[in-house]
Amino acid sequence: MLRTPIKHCRNCGTAVTYRVPDDGDTKERAICTRCQTIHYENPLNVVGTLPYLGDRVLLCKRNIEPRWGKWTLPAGFMELGETTREGAARETEEEAGASFEMESLFTVMSVPRVGQVHLFYRARLLSAQFNPGHETLEARLFDEDEIPWDDIAFRTVKETLEHFFEDRRRGQFAVHNIDIT
Repeated sequence: MLRTPIKHCRNCGTAVTYRVPDDGDTKERAICTRCQTIHYENPLNVVGTLPYLGDRVLLCKRNIEPRWGKWTLPAGFMELGETTREGAARETEEEAGASFEMESLFTVMSVPRVGQVHLFYRARLLSAQFNPGHETLEARLFDEDEIPWDDIAFRTVKETLEHFFEDRRRGQFAVHNIDIT
């Protein structure tokens, strides 16, 4: 796990210890030494869209680290209080300033190495006009043969794009469940 271990109880502030709980659990957890609260560490959800207009897809050039200057789909961490669909829509509005209609879930990718799950929805663009936010240097439509494959920021984005073009050629879109190990 790449995250910093929990050091203090979120309920009472007392130091925690890592051990297997006495409740039949099989994994080591952060347990408060005072109030005995068990703290679970779970993967983060990354949500986004694969926006398309006809045969072209929208990519955003990153203006933030990691992978500054690389191309990606609009996506980011899901916020508390929102659904995966709402989070994907929010990220698309923030990063691309795009007008779109949400469609179905397209890829679900487990990335255990970094403790994340990535979910991408297809999104049909209603316009070729974009107003990217501060996290994006440029938002641009690409035909498949124009995509800067060597400058794609993340493997999850590359896999999502590859499945999109394969499904489009087949004439049928499916939900793709992928483990990136």
